[in-house]
Amino acid sequence: MSSSPEPRVSRREFDAIFAEVRTWGRWTPADRGAWNRVTPEHVRRAASLVRSGTAVPLGLPWDTRGGPDNRRPALHHMTDLGDVEAPEPATYKDFLAVDYHGKAVSHLDALSHVAYGGRLYDGYPAGEVIGAGGARFGSVAALGPLVTKGVLLDLPAVLGTDWLEPGRAVHARDVLAAERALGVTVDEGCAVLLRSGRFRRSRELGPWDSGAASAGFHVDALPLLAERGVALLGADGDSDLRPSPVEGVHSPVHALAVAAMGVPLLDNLDLEALSAACAEAGRHEFMIVVAPLNVPGGTGSPVDPVAVL
Repeated sequence: MSSSPEPRVSRREFDAIFAEVRTWGRWTPADRGAWNRVTPEHVRRAASLVRSGTAVPLGLPWDTRGGPDNRRPALHHMTDLGDVEAPEPATYKDFLAVDYHGKAVSHLDALSHVAYGGRLYDGYPAGEVIGAGGARFGSVAALGPLVTKGVLLDLPAVLGTDWLEPGRAVHARDVLAAERALGVTVDEGCAVLLRSGRFRRSRELGPWDSGAASAGFHVDALPLLAERGVALLGADGDSDLRPSPVEGVHSPVHALAVAAMGVPLLDNLDLEALSAACAEAGRHEFMIVVAPLNVPGGTGSPVDPVAVL
């Protein structure tokens, strides 16, 4: 299933990259992190990318079935079948619940989701600001909605394949090659979405444990993305290459993006329809709208982002 293992990155090398891309102390409020980069001008720029008006949802269906890629299925059951309240009008109600930080739910990781060396973004000690009642720093409620330019790095389209095999790393050189091939530019305030073709592969070959093996960014791509000033990073996986190439760090891209750069992550996006829409439009830039739930103390939120071409 996997491609050849990537060369190992030592903890010392990783810590040097962490220090290189770290933006602690740069913004107020700090718990919005890199979303502070997005100004009204960025929103206007994003709106100017809307031409056909095609809206493409990026979220997965609510998945209540267990499997190798869904260890903690979501819950959905009815609480009113028209027989609880007075007869007219009949009402029907349901209940939803989910342990969403996994591989089966499209979700946003807020800045309280990841600590490295015991510290959240901006240096906050995780043990002091996160407890049973939630997070007092880096909550998803601090982020609010995001509207900005989105860039789809469609690596299978660039490489002429249906998908990237699990374990295939996306290096900085691959990002640069994708920019050239797709005619896009990753720049300040934009959202970068990486398509590996995970869900096409899953639909054709069957699901697998993507927590053990998945295509994703190598850590050497993060300094480039940091230099470009991205505001959001997302993927049809969770952006991390698995198995991790970094000794003792199971999710190095999460650590670099969230804890060092203050860049929230979008995990488990279904990018197949967006890939087709971008190919038809002949462009891989669009307006993206992300509206997480307003959960005080929450470490993230299920989301159904929308790309508008």
